[in-house]
Amino acid sequence: QVQLVESGGGLVQAGDSLRLSCATSSRRSFSNYAVGWFRQAPGKEREFVAAIRWNGGSTLYAESVKGRFTISRDNAKNMAYLQMNSLKPEDTALYYCAAGSLVTATDEERRYDYWGQGTQVTVSS
Repeated sequence: QVQLVESGGGLVQAGDSLRLSCATSSRRSFSNYAVGWFRQAPGKEREFVAAIRWNGGSTLYAESVKGRFTISRDNAKNMAYLQMNSLKPEDTALYYCAAGSLVTATDEERRYDYWGQGTQVTVSS
């Protein structure tokens, strides 16, 4: 069982930055899990944002955030992060952290077994 708690969301203006954090607790080592970030805007389906391999060796990004967002992790601290720069109003959404017993990073939502409750990011124009 893995518990995930997101934090760091808030209300910002377009062009600003935010850093989301995902704190994890698990009986197994956190390094056994790939981590993904997903988001869901009002009235829309949840979509993939970014993912990172268990050892941080590879990452994957949605085209809409590539070059602006950076996913990272610190296995020693059981933490994952999403650095979001140059935020746009279309980035407004509830952001979820997810973990899965995967070897590689993936954008497939069904591959992730554990989910946090989400943290709200609102970007004003």
